[in-house]
Amino acid sequence: MESTENTIQTGTWRVALQHAEGKEIPFTMEAEAQDGKTVLYLVNGEERILVDDVQQQGDSVKIGLHIFDADLIAKVDGDKMAGRFVKNDTPEPYSVPFTAEHGSKHRFTTDPAPATFDFGGKWEVVFSDREGGSYKAIGVFEQQGNQATGTFLTETGDYRYLEGQVAGNELKLSTFDGNHAYLFTSKPNGDSTLTGDFYSGMKGYESWTAKRNPNAQLASADTLTYLNPGFETLSFTFPNLEGKNVSLSDEKYKGKVVVVQLLGSWCPNCLDETQFLIPYYNENKDRGMEVIGLGFERSAEFEKAAARLQKMKDRLGINYDLLVAGTSDKEAAAKALPALNHVLSFPTTIFIGRDGKVRKIHTGFSGPGTGKYYEEFVADFNKTMDELLAENR
Repeated sequence: MESTENTIQTGTWRVALQHAEGKEIPFTMEAEAQDGKTVLYLVNGEERILVDDVQQQGDSVKIGLHIFDADLIAKVDGDKMAGRFVKNDTPEPYSVPFTAEHGSKHRFTTDPAPATFDFGGKWEVVFSDREGGSYKAIGVFEQQGNQATGTFLTETGDYRYLEGQVAGNELKLSTFDGNHAYLFTSKPNGDSTLTGDFYSGMKGYESWTAKRNPNAQLASADTLTYLNPGFETLSFTFPNLEGKNVSLSDEKYKGKVVVVQLLGSWCPNCLDETQFLIPYYNENKDRGMEVIGLGFERSAEFEKAAARLQKMKDRLGINYDLLVAGTSDKEAAAKALPALNHVLSFPTTIFIGRDGKVRKIHTGFSGPGTGKYYEEFVADFNKTMDELLAENR
């Protein structure tokens, strides 16, 4: 009989990943007993991500992280754990130490000082890296007393569900989705500007500044990727997960509206979009539409890439075609699809009319963590598809 000292106790665990610069990236993990085994949920605000691959190995446990090629590996000692978060698909070793404590429900501190600044609202943001590069974003935060949630939207996707607190005049938000670990901190400069830090994963760091702007906007996601001069259509042939070549010109797709999704199983924004596309396809395929997912994976080996996509397919219940299109390098993806001016983001979504012509290309994805921005995407997607499906064959 296994010792209970070496098994994960049910209930809430506070997990703290240790960033290289001495910062904690905390998140909450809930353990439950289901059908005689332990399952876990990664909790970020409203989000609960099921993690059901929990393997006991002596006095340690190996937790496979959802569809990602990553694990939490820890030694369990009663109400404590210590171990590392590892990614298995990176070119260089990727290992982040962590500790966890059972029964701790606070994300940052148990008794934060009363909030003295209201971070709620919409912010125009600029992130800057150590090399001098920068990019724009929109920060959207909600605050009730000490409690804070929110996200950042960029032109290539969003930072998903963030959760944290305001203590005094300092904002802290974090998330862990099984692949990405983020910590954002910020303090105000006056009434309407912020300065902050962004720590990610093992050693990533960027600074950020923001100014309150209820009218802040990013470039339209429908303008960033487009067809090169001389192209009206898309053409490709890639193997499916069984190794059989599939072409956009195949009989299956002729006269249909086709949504081509550039994705990777390693990409949380792609996961969000896929979870939107699955029910849409199931409910609308009889109207004369298809979806093709082009998988750009970490590994250049077909067998490894196909295995990652197969795990995603099985886990999510995808019943549209998934093809192995290449590696996750954006330049390589652009070469695989020469009709496009570039591939700026995973996911990128291409809408093709019944006549075979590309009608629209949407860069990135604003997922459910973005609230009204996700609702606006859904409304626009439905409108686009209804118009394309209404066209004559």
